[in-house]
Amino acid sequence: MDWNPGEVDDDLPTRWNGWGDPRRATPLPRAVRALLPLLLGRLRRPEPAVDLEDVRLPSSSLTEDDLAALVAAIGADGIDDTDEGRIRHSGGRSTPDLLRARQRIQEAPDAVAHPSTHDDVRALLDVASERRIAVIPFGGGTSVVGALRPERGGRRAVISLDTRRLSGLLRFDELSGEAVFGAGTTGPDAESLLAAHGHELGHYPQSFRYATIGGFAAARSSGQNSAGNGRFDGMVTGIRVATPTGDLDLGRAPGSAAGPDLTRLFLGSEGTLGVITEVRVRVHPIPRERIFEAWTFPDFATGADALRRVAQHGTGPTVIRLSDESETAVSLAQVGRIGRLLSRGASAVTVFEGDDAAHRRERTAELLRAVGGESSGEGDAAEWLRGRFDGPYLRDALLDAGVFCETLETATTWSNLPVLKRAIEGALKKGFGDADARSYVMCHVSHVYPTGASLYFTVLAGIRGDQLAVWGRVKAMVNDAIIATGGTISHHHGVGRDHAPWLADEIGDTGLRILRAVKHELDPRGILNPGALLVHSSEV
Repeated sequence: MDWNPGEVDDDLPTRWNGWGDPRRATPLPRAVRALLPLLLGRLRRPEPAVDLEDVRLPSSSLTEDDLAALVAAIGADGIDDTDEGRIRHSGGRSTPDLLRARQRIQEAPDAVAHPSTHDDVRALLDVASERRIAVIPFGGGTSVVGALRPERGGRRAVISLDTRRLSGLLRFDELSGEAVFGAGTTGPDAESLLAAHGHELGHYPQSFRYATIGGFAAARSSGQNSAGNGRFDGMVTGIRVATPTGDLDLGRAPGSAAGPDLTRLFLGSEGTLGVITEVRVRVHPIPRERIFEAWTFPDFATGADALRRVAQHGTGPTVIRLSDESETAVSLAQVGRIGRLLSRGASAVTVFEGDDAAHRRERTAELLRAVGGESSGEGDAAEWLRGRFDGPYLRDALLDAGVFCETLETATTWSNLPVLKRAIEGALKKGFGDADARSYVMCHVSHVYPTGASLYFTVLAGIRGDQLAVWGRVKAMVNDAIIATGGTISHHHGVGRDHAPWLADEIGDTGLRILRAVKHELDPRGILNPGALLVHSSEV
């Protein structure tokens, strides 16, 4: 079966106000259009998105001297202050980001810098520090937590630092099973470069086609193959970082007791402590065998118990995901068939890779059957595989139709999983209910561990008022519920600006003081991604 994640045309610009490849953008399927009124009632009249040439931006705050200094640092071809370049770097791909991108008057960085080397990055940071210019590191532009919004944070101006020229396979060590990539290398490019050596990284988040290796590291990404290959931070064996006060080249050995592991400090730092320019990762030979199998369960609780047993017994699926009753009912996991209203409990997808895939599949099947799971063959798993990177295109089509659609995620222990799921569903229902908006909430387990699992929610809502204002209130209620019920504020999307007010609740005041102290040492003028991770009032 084809496991190709899909070709990406590097010469074709991605959608500036939507997801990915404009050729893949399609209207809502007829079945979805018919289903929406049943789920959400009467929908708002959709507001057409503006054309790129009709967007109006504030004048750049950079002076001629600023531009001259930036050009002197990295060359004229490395600085873009055109309106289109600025607009394309004005945010990430969360639903609030895309709703703002549909407006005629928008905020944007004052210019975009395209460094080609680590030394270019250092030179840019020197100029920005001297001139009090905020710098927003920008990889594939796929953040969904507000990490790329062009906030100045009290600085004179703000630039976007696009890392995508920092790309390529810099070193490959087959004997050690390691590869070093430029931070701007995209997921597909990394896999293509490794495939030439018979190896793969095997990290496939939904943003895979466009996100970068540096972005995976900066956000502590977790991919769909995490059950077998682990989270991205577990794949990282070393990084190179440029900060306003100096460089770091971390990860001398595969294991070390030479003090705290500083590599981990930068994983999840979201461009607030430094700019990651190179990433060394653990790689492995491309698996020669892959087996797919889908399962059904009477309900989500039964399916979650089955996944817990698999995770704790270590039977070795590369992918294992469980959709709850609501997600299963509309076939959300099978994007190509979405909209077919079903009623068949919960459903799961499993994938096994490697020479012993058949043996591990049998061991897993025994555990799933023991708690009431029934195999439904390869079909649904194959359908999930074909559409696994296409969900965001559906979100864009829903927004075009006047339907609010957004995702959120968290994680907790197995014993707390049902409590947390109920709390989030309750917060979403109440929040949208207070706004007189009908909603439909779906959930799946996307990543499992011996001690717990993540929960990933997709919510549709028929908001007839200000969608940004309503979602802001609802998301705050959800975040409060997550913290009150013992979940993490983010399992793999990151903190950004959207979750920053809740970070203290998770890591405590002492934890915040540590982060602030490190930031002050590395970024004393507070130019790096102001407002992300740490709130403005106490950044430096």
